[in-house]
Amino acid sequence: MFLEIKDLKKSFGNGENEVEVLKGISFSVEKGEICVLLGPSGSGKSTLLNIIGAIDGANSGYVSINGEKTKDMNEKSLTEYRRKHLGYVFQMYNLIPNLNVKENIEVGAYLSDNPLEIDDLLKTLGLYEHRHKLPNQLSGGQQQRTAIGRAIVKNPDILLCDEPTGALDYNTSKEILKLIEEVNKKYGNTVIMVTHNDAIKNMADRVIRLRDGQIRKDYKNETKILARDLDW
Repeated sequence: MFLEIKDLKKSFGNGENEVEVLKGISFSVEKGEICVLLGPSGSGKSTLLNIIGAIDGANSGYVSINGEKTKDMNEKSLTEYRRKHLGYVFQMYNLIPNLNVKENIEVGAYLSDNPLEIDDLLKTLGLYEHRHKLPNQLSGGQQQRTAIGRAIVKNPDILLCDEPTGALDYNTSKEILKLIEEVNKKYGNTVIMVTHNDAIKNMADRVIRLRDGQIRKDYKNETKILARDLDW
């Protein structure tokens, strides 16, 4: 199994102020799947994504990618692991304001031994004609495309997306979801996407529904539809 999450537990705070955010989460994802983590605010989905992404650590349990457990790695190995295996897309675009689109994406390429070809990726992203623009000259959707480009250019095994359409309107959201789907098909990256938007689960191969730090449902989607056909 490519990605395995086993009995993850995570708490914040101490003593009587301790809050248990993840209460023993276990599931697995196959290589190349789109997996949606679905749940209301406070269900633990972003914390779970951060632990998968080695941004945060768990109190117990483990994450294993291709047989490598993150809890067995020291800080240097973890940094290397994040660089080699993971791409991150957040709700906030976090672009470098004084670099243009192409340069912002190239920042991600420097982190990789095997980056994708930048001009080809710019065309896939629909950004080739905007490549010399600065972030403040772009729409929200174009900024999010640039952020996806920066994450995907290093050709990560796993693309982690935390509410990637959270700040976008309906039509732009669908464009971004279509792009994530296209990137998944073209480059074969495994996609883990956090959302509270119930409709997005319909484009996923696997759906994990969380509530109060526990998995309520975990199923393979037998009736997957294309992102362009999503409606909400």
